[in-house]
Formats: sequence, C-alpha cells, structure tokens
Amino acid sequence: MPGPGALLGIDALPRGEPIALRPGQHIAAGRGLLPVVRVLAAIGNRLAALPHVRAVCWLPAGSWMEPAYYRRVVGDWLNGGAFPALGLTSLRRESNGAMVSLGLGLLIGQELRFEPERSLSAGAVARISVRLIHELVTSGPVDSPREFTGADGEVLLAVPVRGGAQLRVMVRK
Repeated sequence: MPGPGALLGIDALPRGEPIALRPGQHIAAGRGLLPVVRVLAAIGNRLAALPHVRAVCWLPAGSWMEPAYYRRVVGDWLNGGAFPALGLTSLRRESNGAMVSLGLGLLIGQELRFEPERSLSAGAVARISVRLIHELVTSGPVDSPREFTGADGEVLLAVPVRGGAQLRVMVRK
C-alpha cells in the first residue's frame, strides 16, 4: 500500500487491495511526458468509475483522492481544462517551514519551493502554486529567472535553485 500523503476528499487512507498503473518498459523512460501522463490519468479515470473503488493514489504527488474528485479534475483536464494541480501534484511543508511541491518534477524535472514567509498564508501558497503549475506544465522547465503573473495580477519570480531541481518562487509586491 502506498504511504500516507495529501488527502483530497477523503478523511483517512482506505483499506483494501491496491492496483498500480505504470508505463510498460517500452515507454518507462518517457513516463513524465505529457501524452503518457494523460493516458495513465485517463485509464485511472475509467478505473475510478468502477464500483467499490475507495480512492485513487497518484504516486508521484503522494496524493490520495476520492474517486469522484479524481474523475472530475482529471476529466476536466482531459477535456481541455486546467491541469489538475490539486491531485496530480501536492504541497508539503519541510522542517524549516518551506513549502515544496511534489509531483511536478515528474513532468518538468523541477519542483516549486516557497521559503518560509510570514506574508504568505498556506492558502496563498496553494493558490499561487495551482496557477503556476498549470503554466509550467504547459511551458516546460525554467532554466533562468523568469517572471509569471499570478491570479490577482501579482508578479511571481521563479528562480532555479538546488542545481535546477527546484524553482524558488517569490512574490513581488
């Protein structure tokens, strides 16, 4: 059974027998390519509709989702909507208080990083992350400092750190 992680629409980890979907050896090297992720998400979407399914766990993000939630957000994405950042990625707090995404690295090779900052609430970090993750999934990795526009018009600066494995996100006021 996969370990605990973000819970979306469920109160606790389900009991039962897990089923894992993984790309076959012939495409395993491309498991983070958007077409492969879309196909796996679509197969998961069909499986989540089966009776007695208790949850869907997206391993790269460590997120556990109620099946109807998964079907809604993934279905919307597959039909041309926004990338389901709350589900196919998640946020975790590090021991120093920084918030770091989990799962985005599969898609672009980089995770978001928000250093501890009193002016940003956890909700604000989540809101900014959802929009930024959608943009990054569409545009790809960032190799030098780059500005983005937040949902409320704020300027977001993404700077590659930790050898490019993370993007430190700062909000310019």
